Amino acid sequence: MSISSDGRDQRQLSARTNARSLGVAQDGGTVIDWLPDDPAGQVLMTRDFIPESSLGTHISSSAEGLGVEMVDPAGTQRRTVVSPRPSAVEYLTDGHGTVRMMGLQPRDSAGYAGPAINYLYRLRSSNDWKPFGTLNIGGDATIGFNPYAVDRDLDIAYGFDRLDGRKALYSVALDGSLKRQLVFARPDVDVSGLIRLGRQNRVVGASFVTDRRQAEFFDPVLQKLRISLGKALPGQPLVTFIDASADENTLLLFAGSDTNAGRYYVYHKSNRQLEEVVSARPQLNSVALSPVKAITFPAADGTMIPAYLTLPPGSDGKNIPAIVMPHGGPGARDEWGFDWLSQFFANRGYAVLQPNYRGSTGYGDAWYQKNGFQSWRTAIDDVNDAGRWLMSQGIAAQGKLGIVGWSYGGYAALQSSVLDPDLFKAIVAIAPVTDLEMLRTEASGYSNYRLVDTFIGKGPHVVQGSPARNAARIKAPVLMFHGNLDRNVGVAESRYMAGRLKDAGRTVEYVEFKGLDHYLEDDGARTEMLGKSDAFLRKSLGL
Repeated sequence: MSISSDGRDQRQLSARTNARSLGVAQDGGTVIDWLPDDPAGQVLMTRDFIPESSLGTHISSSAEGLGVEMVDPAGTQRRTVVSPRPSAVEYLTDGHGTVRMMGLQPRDSAGYAGPAINYLYRLRSSNDWKPFGTLNIGGDATIGFNPYAVDRDLDIAYGFDRLDGRKALYSVALDGSLKRQLVFARPDVDVSGLIRLGRQNRVVGASFVTDRRQAEFFDPVLQKLRISLGKALPGQPLVTFIDASADENTLLLFAGSDTNAGRYYVYHKSNRQLEEVVSARPQLNSVALSPVKAITFPAADGTMIPAYLTLPPGSDGKNIPAIVMPHGGPGARDEWGFDWLSQFFANRGYAVLQPNYRGSTGYGDAWYQKNGFQSWRTAIDDVNDAGRWLMSQGIAAQGKLGIVGWSYGGYAALQSSVLDPDLFKAIVAIAPVTDLEMLRTEASGYSNYRLVDTFIGKGPHVVQGSPARNAARIKAPVLMFHGNLDRNVGVAESRYMAGRLKDAGRTVEYVEFKGLDHYLEDDGARTEMLGKSDAFLRKSLGL
């Protein structure tokens, strides 16, 4: 959509289908280039082209697949820049209007996407596509160079590949030589992202996470500015450049911390003035938030598991109710900083421990293992060891230990009691995976089914690692929430789990939110979820 600066004149930029269309456009397209040099304000957008019927008309179209269009701000004029291809899944530009790379993911006879993306590229001032390389995404780990950005001036593509079992940042020349160079790597953690700035999305650095997110800037001016801003904003060490004016003399940035939900600022390079724009969560400006401490705890096999501990404001952290909160994903990790869910429970008097169990991303291939489903036993053992550590340290009071999780975290919360039915005394699962075979079946109507099928895998772990198949082992009372329009995890999974728990004679309460998806992005629903969760935990833990 486009909208005028006064909040009026809203227009749709995504291409519309019509009565002749032989399908439905499921993707409204993405702006891939803001065309900073174009005075008319046009943009380059991807478009999902849908073929049209020619019956009774001469103005039909056979174009099909993902292509690129130049679109004016009103969305009324559009011109094809790159013709669509049925197997196209990605395009990269140089930030100045030239499409330099294209990713093709062939499908099989059933229409399912294959396990490889074949990338092509163009030389400068050429419309001919040349082979670049193949990215394999169908196994335990992504293999090959994964391009993310093109630098016009250096004539290179930035992307990620493996180095000694960890993700590193490389560049590859687009001058025909395909010369490859290591740009940045860490010996301890993955390089997790590019830092890009301005309307041309210029690559200025890379980020990584140790105990907290850090940045490595390639631009010395921004590196110096980042250090200066850190000093000018005490107590807000997480400084992120969000955007910039066309000449990059005015910067929009965000700064926050574990006890500060964050604020947005504008920085003017010309006079070195910093202006606060808005608080991210003004309702919390007068609320005492809890510091988040990076810790490690030993798993049963001696492996030290990184985690984040949040204690209630003013608490000495001894003999209090406690919660283990495994993150979702499983291809994700928790980071140091403000977390609304853990801060809520800390405010209500709970110690909260967020473990980056084995199966989390960011720590390399060995830590990731086969993923949190195929290697579920290791991941869930680590989650349970987090609870045992809270008890061994005297943080969790006897019988006052619960577990709360969302998505894969909800799966972990339920599956934790399959391994150790007596450890947690209350379970809250939000939008949880509950049956791996059901999760596989949910993907059967989508083009990525083969990839999901491989990710889940086959074997005894599918039954052993499905909490719904082992509901009789769960002793603790369970509270579940799910949106009925969840596209990540089907709502049927929670319905099925609730039924299996009831059949086993277990205590379960299930709350379903109408019209909401996986993230329950509605203030009323989230307020209800938090209130019910707190009341449930207090009752179940005897508080």
